[in-house]
Amino acid sequence: MLSKNQLKYIQSLHQKKYRHQHGAFLVEGAKSVQEVLQSNFQTELVVATEAFYKENAHLTDRQRIPVEIASVADLERAGTLESNNAALAIVRTKENGPLLAEPDEIALILDDIRDPGNLGTILRIADWYGVRKILCSETTADVYNPKVISASKGSFTRVNWWYGDVTNVLSQSGGQLAVYGAFLDGADVHTQPFAKSGYLVMGNESNGIRPEVAQYVTQRVTIPRYGDAESLNVGIATAILLDNIRRANSGQ
Repeated sequence: MLSKNQLKYIQSLHQKKYRHQHGAFLVEGAKSVQEVLQSNFQTELVVATEAFYKENAHLTDRQRIPVEIASVADLERAGTLESNNAALAIVRTKENGPLLAEPDEIALILDDIRDPGNLGTILRIADWYGVRKILCSETTADVYNPKVISASKGSFTRVNWWYGDVTNVLSQSGGQLAVYGAFLDGADVHTQPFAKSGYLVMGNESNGIRPEVAQYVTQRVTIPRYGDAESLNVGIATAILLDNIRRANSGQ
């Protein structure tokens, strides 16, 4: 059973300022907790039902991770999910280390992507297409937000991220790598050749890529519209663009 102090601590991690203060975040649900226990993240505590613990004791016992047995009601009271009948984990955040695209690598740059659900989906999409590095502007949603972690479906354990001044990164690249950006007036993504190395910049759904970032884009691309929808969700757009980048390079 959770103590009052444990419950208070876990609930505090719902908020960004306390995640930053404690250097910890929440991972919720059976799949995500199993994923994080098998990753290189440091887990501080697992709160689990007896059934989940019995099935996954090999994961917690091997690393000597403290486990608190709790009821489903306790899990739902402590966490953010409406339904959680398995487990949650308190996990240490990682150092915000710099990331750069290497030769033969495409990295994502997210410019002011504010919706946590979209960010989590983009982590999952990046993982699917083998993109391991995501550079986020300082106004992009907090990757440790429980909604981001939940929406990523465990992919947060396989994708690296960095937060900072993305314009500085692009300016220092000195035009050595291709920088693709999603714009309404860009070249048709279906006919556009793509390099194996570089950055793909995705902007805010409402405002697009900021001018200070757009100045470093070397090739504007767009997804042509054939119907009447006003716009595409940024996660869906990211998937379509990455798919075309991968297909363009599949025969090289």
